[in-house]
Amino acid sequence: MNAAAMAEQLQTTLHKLYWNPDIQIMNQWDDSLTVNRPDENYYYWWQAHAADVLLDGYARNGNVDYLNRLEQLFHGILRSNGGTFRHQYYDDMQWMALAWLRAYDMTGAQMYRESVADLWEDIRGGWNAYMGGGIAWRKNQLDYKNTPANAPAAILAARLFQRFGDEADLAWAQEIYDWNKRMLTDPADGFVWDGINRLGDEKIDRDWQFTYCQGVFIGAGLELYTCTRDSTYLEGACRTVIAVKSRLCDSATGMLPDEGIDDTGLFKGILIRYLLRLVDIYPEFELPAEIIEQNAIMLMEHGLDGIGRVGTDWRKPPEGSIQLSVMLSGVILLEAYASLQTK
Repeated sequence: MNAAAMAEQLQTTLHKLYWNPDIQIMNQWDDSLTVNRPDENYYYWWQAHAADVLLDGYARNGNVDYLNRLEQLFHGILRSNGGTFRHQYYDDMQWMALAWLRAYDMTGAQMYRESVADLWEDIRGGWNAYMGGGIAWRKNQLDYKNTPANAPAAILAARLFQRFGDEADLAWAQEIYDWNKRMLTDPADGFVWDGINRLGDEKIDRDWQFTYCQGVFIGAGLELYTCTRDSTYLEGACRTVIAVKSRLCDSATGMLPDEGIDDTGLFKGILIRYLLRLVDIYPEFELPAEIIEQNAIMLMEHGLDGIGRVGTDWRKPPEGSIQLSVMLSGVILLEAYASLQTK
């Protein structure tokens, strides 16, 4: 089976096992083993990536069913979050804004653009002087700054500039990126750390080495390169990919690490999304495509169970119930590989 057909199969599995038609959002656990945990924390930001995955499907085959599901999800998230897309966590809002901006690009529907504008206004309010600048992680901890709350904001601001031409958005993107690079990037090799001052001690969490942080910093550099054609941004993105290969990939197989469940279950998918973006922008640099291909082939050949579910370790089939975050990463990977095969 080719990657496009496999991606479609996983999209079908995702919809069958996770879509909740009553509340019109994705359940946080699959229902294949009758697992549903309504008392669990509501992971709002996973729903943003569910929206992005629907857009991946639509981009691949143009089936309007994906757009219909997207519209239902839009309204379902809005209801489940109290009638607003604004949220306690700045990084979560950034993912929602990125999804709706892409939805606006692909559909032209004003409700998506209006939601992005409202979210971006709130997101900008997270910037403050603690730790020399940067956007806070959440509204009740304004002195904790991290890559997850800054690099996606730089991506968003740069894309807003690309779409609508407001120079203030470009300035935001550059300032946020510069802070992230200065404070949370290893000058030795471009590897990106997670955050600073989480415990109020002004220390960097250097032991938190996640695929997520690499992906969003790569993405921020690529969007700024697209805006400015300043090669420094592209070189920085490529440098971080090389650090991913040396620090995070298995030296023998090229496989990305098993980062577990909950939020970290989505991390590899996020990295894959921005590796694909680098392939689009700079195909001469072969490493991003190699990482996508190696991981996708392994998943297709060894990492799926009989009903098309994905686990945290792409080298072997999953066992037990599967979280939405984990399943989404697998779908993102195969959609990326399907896109790669068309280039």
